[in-house]
Amino acid sequence: MFFLGGINELNTYNPLQLVLFDVNDIPGLIALSDSVGWDYNEFEITTVMLSGKIFGHKNAEGKIVSSAAIITYKRNLASIGMVIVHENYRGLGLGKLATQKCIDSVSEHTAIMLVATKDGEPLYKKMGFTTVDYIHKYLADNYNSAKNFASYEWSLEDFQEPDFADIVSLDEAAFGDQRSNFLRNRIKQSKRCIVVKDHQANIIGFGMSIAGPLNLILGPIVAPDPQTATYILDALAQDHHGKLRIDVPSGHAEFTKFLEQNGFTKANTPPVMILHAKKMPARNNTLFAIAAQIFG
Repeated sequence: MFFLGGINELNTYNPLQLVLFDVNDIPGLIALSDSVGWDYNEFEITTVMLSGKIFGHKNAEGKIVSSAAIITYKRNLASIGMVIVHENYRGLGLGKLATQKCIDSVSEHTAIMLVATKDGEPLYKKMGFTTVDYIHKYLADNYNSAKNFASYEWSLEDFQEPDFADIVSLDEAAFGDQRSNFLRNRIKQSKRCIVVKDHQANIIGFGMSIAGPLNLILGPIVAPDPQTATYILDALAQDHHGKLRIDVPSGHAEFTKFLEQNGFTKANTPPVMILHAKKMPARNNTLFAIAAQIFG
């Protein structure tokens, strides 16, 4: 248990307890997210809890005032995200304490990645994280595809349970670690999950869309080439009327050009940082969109 004091809004010494959150804390975590303008909802936080752990602080009244989550994958990689501190409790080191709790919850041999916000980047540097890549965040008010996919030889189908093993295998090569537990949870959460098959009925790519409170989130998208990736994106986005978001790793210039030609605008380019390793695990350049920044 950690106790800190000096909270200005109370003008007194208020104990703050660092805890592991559970499902009963989801409403408080949503409120914390809302307080900083982030869009975590019940479904997203449930997926995070089923796939990892969320730590943070509560004040004496039981109000959640900080959070940090860690998602662990099968081998030697984990991802940290959802690092939030309520504006009335900043300057007390709560974000660092919650993040350190996440780090301490896994082996020192586990590489830990995160996508840093502008405000969080200096803290992570002090904690030993180094920048190894960048994510290109794209937003669109609406999506209108002018591309003709009719001549392509692929077939696109909605996900079926027998497809799961192939999705896990494709994702492992694209992401750099096996994350079947997360994928299972994400598919359940998804608005749509689709697979692309070649003319021999082999699954060569997949993608998901997630209905968030502000945006339709597109990702992960795994594909052997930019053409297949745009085909998947088009299928996920074409019937959606409203805002969309997609986060693209570096190295996909043709794909991002397609996004920019079809209504997407780059919002920012946050750094991907890593601890306990010098670089990301080996990837095969088929990850065209990440699931979300919290999941890596």
